[in-house]
Amino acid sequence: MGFQQLLQVVALLTLIAIGDTSWTMEACNPNDLEALLSFKNGIQMDTSGRLAKWVGQSCCNWEGIVCENATSRVKEINLPGFISSGEDLFQTQMTGWLSPSITLLTSLEVIDLGGLVGLSGTIPKTIGLDLPKLQKLYLYGNNLTGPVPENIGELQNLQELALQENRLSGFIPMNLGSLKNLKRLLLYSNQFSGIIPVSLGNLINLVELDVHDNALTGNIPNRVGEMLALEKLDLSNNLLSGKIPFSLTNLTAISVLYLDTNYLEGTIPFPLRSGEMSSLSFLRLHNNHLVGNIPSNMGYLVSLQRVSLSNNKLEGALPSSLGNLVSLTEFYLSVNFFSGQIPKSIGQLSQLIMLNISRNLIEGPLPQEMSSLQNLQTLDLSFNHLNLSTIPEWIANMPSLSSIYLAGCGIQGQIPDFFQKTISPIQELDLSVNLLSGSIPSWIGSIDQLYMLNLSRNSLYSHIPDSFRNLQDLGVLDLHSNRLTDSIAPIFDMEQGISGGSLTFVDLSDNNFSNGIEEIGLGGQCDIQFLNLSHNLLKGRLPNSIGRLNSIHSLDLSFNELGTNLPEVLGNLTSLEILKLQENHFTGYIPIGFLKLIKLKELNLSDNLLEGEIPEGKPLIDFPESAYSGNKGLCGKPLSPCKL
Repeated sequence: MGFQQLLQVVALLTLIAIGDTSWTMEACNPNDLEALLSFKNGIQMDTSGRLAKWVGQSCCNWEGIVCENATSRVKEINLPGFISSGEDLFQTQMTGWLSPSITLLTSLEVIDLGGLVGLSGTIPKTIGLDLPKLQKLYLYGNNLTGPVPENIGELQNLQELALQENRLSGFIPMNLGSLKNLKRLLLYSNQFSGIIPVSLGNLINLVELDVHDNALTGNIPNRVGEMLALEKLDLSNNLLSGKIPFSLTNLTAISVLYLDTNYLEGTIPFPLRSGEMSSLSFLRLHNNHLVGNIPSNMGYLVSLQRVSLSNNKLEGALPSSLGNLVSLTEFYLSVNFFSGQIPKSIGQLSQLIMLNISRNLIEGPLPQEMSSLQNLQTLDLSFNHLNLSTIPEWIANMPSLSSIYLAGCGIQGQIPDFFQKTISPIQELDLSVNLLSGSIPSWIGSIDQLYMLNLSRNSLYSHIPDSFRNLQDLGVLDLHSNRLTDSIAPIFDMEQGISGGSLTFVDLSDNNFSNGIEEIGLGGQCDIQFLNLSHNLLKGRLPNSIGRLNSIHSLDLSFNELGTNLPEVLGNLTSLEILKLQENHFTGYIPIGFLKLIKLKELNLSDNLLEGEIPEGKPLIDFPESAYSGNKGLCGKPLSPCKL
């Protein structure tokens, strides 16, 4: 054989060898192929179409599958529910069962089946024994049930475990504390019960622990303070009790700490010296039973941006060291027992956007330094012992302030004129439960971005200004319990900013309005969900146009002087849950269309002049006799049978 021929033979053998290697790379290990096909067979629907492409023997080429180069064993399953296409992100869905045969893929390092919504079943019982190489397990956002297998603690290479947003139950396995390489443990929004395992203190590399929205009980383990790499800890929305362990102040890397909505008690363990918890930016402790005061050393937490201590039993004066929290943007202290005056140092919080100190025992006067809060958008000082008498005029000069809540602050006199010339357009204004008198000024109609207006429980008189028709963005209007008179028409004649109108909540009850009932539904305000006109002097008949309020959930027209027949169109208001028409002069029959009000939970037609048989059927037969009493002509269930 000549040299040239020898080269040709060598080249041919090389090509054969390469071709054979290529075939090996594409082919599947038989166990892997069986496991993947079994997984596919458990899925009835795949809106992404990825599984439909799983055909043939070469599983390493299938979409979502990654194999090891050397062995052709499957090492990753990447079939997340959220798929990116360019700049867009859209969610797909798989309906079916998670096949336990997935544990045959013994070389797996990554399982990503998160966010598929319809994936049911349980976590395979042998997952911790069969997948020793597993590093990332994402099964979040599905419909999985049952417990987390105890042997999951055998996955010594596991770095991320994301099982959140399922329906998993049982205890959190104790041996999760063996997963020394674990960096993220996400179990939130499930149905886990029992205690937080003390063994989790062994997870010295854990960066994020999130178990919120479960039914966990017992104390927060003291050893949580040993998890020194922890940056986010969320134990909120559980049934935890006992004290917050002081060891948490050892968490030097912690940035997010959420312990809210539990049954925690005792005092708040703030750092004792500067530099501790220096990265803490987000702190939520609201909805607990915490006591004591805010000590001056809270001022050491210089990175704080958002703090919520609301709805506890905290007391005492607010320390002047709060002025050190110069990064603070949101501060919630409502529903506690804080007393004394607001410290002048609060004016140093130049980044503050939201300040809520409502429902405390804070006294006036308000410090002039508050006017320095150039970025403040929302201020809620409602229901304190401020006894302001008058509202400080500097409030109108705050350049970003758009939501003002000063309910129950002892404000007297007329509504101040300076509200019409604020630097920032007012969007929400609550001056309820004060001692305001005089008329509602017509200039309110010029606050064209006003969304919420609450002037209830004052001593305002006169009428609703016609200028209210200009408030095309108004969504919430509460004027109840004043001495207002004349017509309610301006409310229902408001200009439409959006189709169906902007109004969703209207309470004009406990006044002396006498007319305008005929305007309901005639204008553009047809998306009202709550309407209370009770305890007025309204006369006339209900217009058929009331049937245009298709979104209404609660309608209260009780204690007026309305009369004639109930309009049939009331039966078209199928979203109604509450209907109160008692103490009027309605006559005639109850419309048979009331049987269409299947969502109705509360009905009162008592003390009118109605007659005839109550239409038989649900929901009308489910209400007590008191719902129909005081109508001498009514009969039928639940009242006495009608006479033949």
